[in-house]
Amino acid sequence: MADNRSAKVNMRGGGVSGFIQKYSVIIAWVIVIAVFAVTSGDLFFNWNTLSLITGTRSVVAILALAVMIPLTAGDYDMSAAYTMTLANMITVYLSIEKGVNVWLSALIAIIAGVAIGFVNGIFVVKIGIDPFIVTMGVGTFLAGITLWISNKTLSGTELAPLQNICIGKIFNIQYIFFYCLILMLVLWYMFERTSIGKKILFIGHGKEVARLSGVKVNKVRWGCLIASSTLSALAGVMYSGVTGSAKSGSCNDFLMPAFAAVFLGTTFIKPGRFNPLGAFISVYFLETGIRGLSLLGFSTYIQNIFYGAALVLAVAISALIKKKNIKADKAKKMEALEAENDRDKKEQKSVKSST
Repeated sequence: MADNRSAKVNMRGGGVSGFIQKYSVIIAWVIVIAVFAVTSGDLFFNWNTLSLITGTRSVVAILALAVMIPLTAGDYDMSAAYTMTLANMITVYLSIEKGVNVWLSALIAIIAGVAIGFVNGIFVVKIGIDPFIVTMGVGTFLAGITLWISNKTLSGTELAPLQNICIGKIFNIQYIFFYCLILMLVLWYMFERTSIGKKILFIGHGKEVARLSGVKVNKVRWGCLIASSTLSALAGVMYSGVTGSAKSGSCNDFLMPAFAAVFLGTTFIKPGRFNPLGAFISVYFLETGIRGLSLLGFSTYIQNIFYGAALVLAVAISALIKKKNIKADKAKKMEALEAENDRDKKEQKSVKSST
C-alpha cells in the first residue's frame, strides 16, 4: 500500500513538473508582463506597446520559422538573414529605382530566395559540405551582392500597396502578425499531421537510420533548405512593407534573435524538439522583455545582451532536456527488458512444474 501511495505521489509530482516544463516560457511570459505592468504602469500596459511588439517582430518570427525547418532536419541555415536582406533590397530597388510593379518585384525577390536555397542544397547535399560553413559563405556572398545593388537607403511611395497589406491594423494589431500566425499554424500542421513533417523529424533524429528506413534523406534535406530560403525571402518582402525602405545590412542583425527564439522554443510545448508554436511564442516573449527593459530606461545595448544570453541558455536547457529524455528512454527499455525476463522465468517455472 505504501508503495502504491508513493507511486501516486510521484505521478502527481511528475505531472506538475511536466506541466511546468511544457508551459514554462508561457508562465514566464505572464510573469514578465505582470512585472512590467506594475513597474512601468501605462507606459508598458497599453495598445501601442501591443502593436509595437506584434508588428515590429513579426518579420523575425517569419525568419525564425524559416530557419527552424532545416534545423529540424539537423542542418543550419546561416544565410537566412542575408537572404532576407537581399529580398528586401530587390523588392525596394526594383520598385523605386527601376519602376517595376511592386508585386512583380516581390515575386522576383521570392524567386531569388528559392534559387539561394537550391544553391545551398547543391553544396550541402550533393557535395556534402558542412551546412554551417556553406550557408555562412553564401550569406557573406549575398551581403556583397546586396551592397553591390545599392549602398544607400532607398524609400518611396511606390511601396504603398505592399505597405497597406502589411501595416494595416485589426484591433490595433498589424496584418503582418496574422500572416505570421497563419504560417506558424501551417507549419505546425505539417510537422504534426503530414508524412513529410514526420520524415523531417525522423531525419533530425538520425540521418542514417532514416535512410535505412527508406526515407529519401537528401531530397528532404534539400527541400528544407529551399523552404528556409524561400520563407526568408518572404520575410524580406514583408519587411519592405513594414518599413517602406531598404538598406544594405538592414536585416542581418535578425539572425541572432531568430535562432534564440527557435532554440528557446525547444524548451517548452514539446521539450527537446524544434516546434513552430514554441518558436513563434519565443519571438514575442523575448521582444516583450526587451521592450519592457527599454521603457525602464535601459540602453539599446540591452537587446544584444538579452538575445545573446537567451540563445546560450536556450541551447544549454535544450541539451539538458535531450539528455534527460535519452536517460528516460533507456530506463523504459531496461524496465521492459526486466519485465520480459520475469515473464520468461515464470513460463520456465510453469513448464517445469507441469512436467
